[in-house]
Amino acid sequence: SGRGICFPVIKSCVFGSEVKSVHQEDGSLPPRVEHAESSTARQVFKLLFCAAGLQASYLTWGVLQERVMTRTYGATETDPGEKFKDSQFLVFMNRILAFTVAGLYCALTKQPRHGAPMYKYSFASLSNILSSWCQYEALKYISFPTQVLAKASKVIPVMMMGKLVSRKSYEYWEYLTAALISVGVSMFLLSSAPNRHVSTVTTFSGIVLLAGYIIFDSFTSNWQDALFTYKMSPVQMMFGVNVFSCLFTVGSLLEQGALLESVRFMARHSEFTAHAVLLSVCSACGQLFIFYTINQFGAAVFTIIMTLRQAFAILLSCLIYGHTVTVVGGLGIAVVFMALFLRVYARSRMKKRSKKLPPGETPVQKV
Repeated sequence: SGRGICFPVIKSCVFGSEVKSVHQEDGSLPPRVEHAESSTARQVFKLLFCAAGLQASYLTWGVLQERVMTRTYGATETDPGEKFKDSQFLVFMNRILAFTVAGLYCALTKQPRHGAPMYKYSFASLSNILSSWCQYEALKYISFPTQVLAKASKVIPVMMMGKLVSRKSYEYWEYLTAALISVGVSMFLLSSAPNRHVSTVTTFSGIVLLAGYIIFDSFTSNWQDALFTYKMSPVQMMFGVNVFSCLFTVGSLLEQGALLESVRFMARHSEFTAHAVLLSVCSACGQLFIFYTINQFGAAVFTIIMTLRQAFAILLSCLIYGHTVTVVGGLGIAVVFMALFLRVYARSRMKKRSKKLPPGETPVQKV
């Protein structure tokens, strides 16, 4: 009859709420808040707060990620210790905390009425789980600086996925900077002195996992862009995706019998427990800082902060874990980050030019 408890729940999961038909016309994210009355000092303080929060969250997350996946726990003079091997459990830890934080945030703050069918979050959730798993596993075969540069080059598959999934068009400068990033990454990878003790199979495994990370992450971002056409907040998106992520990961861990083994590993090594919890806290806090920064200052400022974070992450990894970078490799890194900053600069210029042009006239032809 449609009057029971089950019917509205099923209807929401399959069809969404009535607000579904009202789509955002101007982009994937809610418009950022403008505070005309805010003083310059207040805005500077906010910017420093956002930058410090993002840097602290993700630099700590990067250092811990490499520590957990590449180093042993419980090592003594007589015992070499043991490595933690189940990346899926780390993904589960990250997602369960992100789910809790997003749920509390949605419960305590006013949010738009939810209108998206719940099942649509499952696609972004599955691809997000797979990209995270590939990211953790790749560190078993390749260095952290290599992984960071591979992430920087994901603009290329993101553009390809945008063409396929969302039918997007791009400016010529976007293709140019993508090509520069490819050149820089190639310089870094080819300049690295090959370790004769590392097999070709191991290197190939790392490359395959990196490719998997980039492909799945590119799909996730484009699918979420499509989901944002429903009137929802970023935190609602975070909550919906992590609901399915928790279900998928805990189901897989239980089916494989890996959940209890990971819990036993935590019981044996308190240091690992602290690292895993802090890793999850940094991930969840980082996501909230992302939403707040974009809301207050826009995507361009956020991109600059995160690009600097990638450069700092490579430097920290080299200092803490002893990775070596050749001169050519250093030039390759410089080319990559120069291209990333060019993208930010060109995008901001294009936005300013488009505001000055008459309606319906585009400044640059897209392809």
